[in-house]
Amino acid sequence: MSVTEYEDEPIRGLPGYLPSDETLVWQGEPDFKVMARRVFHLRTVSIYFAVLIVVHLAVQATGNASLSDVILGSTWMLGLGMLAIGILALLAYAYARTTIYTLTDKRLVLRFGVAMPMMVNIPLNIVSAADMCRYADGSGDIVLSLDQKKRLSYMMLWPNVRSWRVNPTQPALRSIANVEELAESLASVVNSGTKTGREESTTVMSQGSGEHGAALSAS
Repeated sequence: MSVTEYEDEPIRGLPGYLPSDETLVWQGEPDFKVMARRVFHLRTVSIYFAVLIVVHLAVQATGNASLSDVILGSTWMLGLGMLAIGILALLAYAYARTTIYTLTDKRLVLRFGVAMPMMVNIPLNIVSAADMCRYADGSGDIVLSLDQKKRLSYMMLWPNVRSWRVNPTQPALRSIANVEELAESLASVVNSGTKTGREESTTVMSQGSGEHGAALSAS
């Protein structure tokens, strides 16, 4: 997939070059397979349609349905399931490919969006807490709590948010393959940084088209 909106980025995932007093610490993107499984629930949908087909076959087997009726009904449900799975997989791929998370020693930048590309700039001096959710395969999410009056839009940030938390909306770095590496980098930067002026997160339109939880210190 070609993301032409960002071909002129001087630094991938950033709107411009970093200032001389700012250092790039970590940069990554969601893992497509993890996002498909955790955000778009591809496995759950697959199991749902599989159970639906099995139940249909069982009901038909106990009745007087002909073999052609059984095959026709099962084929219809199988086709519907494959269509749903295909759409969810395509969405997961598109979101994973168009999302980049950037951590510097001063801020977090979330660049994302398939149809409406945008960037969210989160100064580290407003991050009051960062919680890690790590799964058995080492992947996971980092959920941020922000100390600011300005409210962020849940719909605009999705899927880069904590699920079902609307007030306040909590930005999140989702489906990171090696989430502990990011957690360590974020904790190190936040703990070693000096919080001076208080800023607020900003959202700008780009030019062109848990199983295990842990808290990261952010004080």
